[in-house]
Amino acid sequence: GMGRAGALAFVREGARVIATDRDPKLLEALQGIAGLTTRHLDVLDGPAVRAAVQEIGAVDVLFNCAGWVHQGTILECAEEDWDRSFDLNVRAMYVTTKAMLPQMIAAGGGVIINMASVLGQLKAAPNRVAYAASKAAVAAFTRALAIDHVRQNIRVNCVCPGTVDTPSLGERILA
Repeated sequence: GMGRAGALAFVREGARVIATDRDPKLLEALQGIAGLTTRHLDVLDGPAVRAAVQEIGAVDVLFNCAGWVHQGTILECAEEDWDRSFDLNVRAMYVTTKAMLPQMIAAGGGVIINMASVLGQLKAAPNRVAYAASKAAVAAFTRALAIDHVRQNIRVNCVCPGTVDTPSLGERILA
C-alpha cells in the first residue's frame, strides 16, 4: 500500500522509478505505468539485494518501505513474530542501505527515505509491541545514518505516519 503510493507519487513528480517486491501480483499491478519499471526482489535475501544494486547502480533516492505489522501484545508475540518484525522492518533496510550507500556516495550524494511509524516515535497503540519496537529501531537507524553520512551529501530521513488505509490495514481489521 504505502510503497505503491510512494512509487506512484515519485512517478507523478517526474522520477524514473524501479519498484521492487517479492510478490509478482503486486508488481503486475504496476505494469504499463510510464516512468516505472518493476523488479522481483526479496529484501530479506542479502545476496539478491547486493546483486540488484550492482546491476542498477546508484539511485538519487532510495525509499525503504518494506514492512510487516505483527498484531498482539508481548504475550501473543512468538519469538518468530518478533524476529520477522525486525528482519523485515529493520534488517532489510540495513541490507538495502548498506548495498546502495557506496553507489550513492560515489555518484556524489543522494537521499534515503525510511518508512517508520508514529508508533516508533511518539505514541503507543495496543497490540503493537513488536511493530512499535522495530519502528523505533528504524527511527534510530535513520538518525545514525543521517549524522554519519551528511558530509558525503547523503540526506537521510524517515517518514512516521499514523494509521493509513492500506490493504495491510484491511487485513488486520478483518483478522
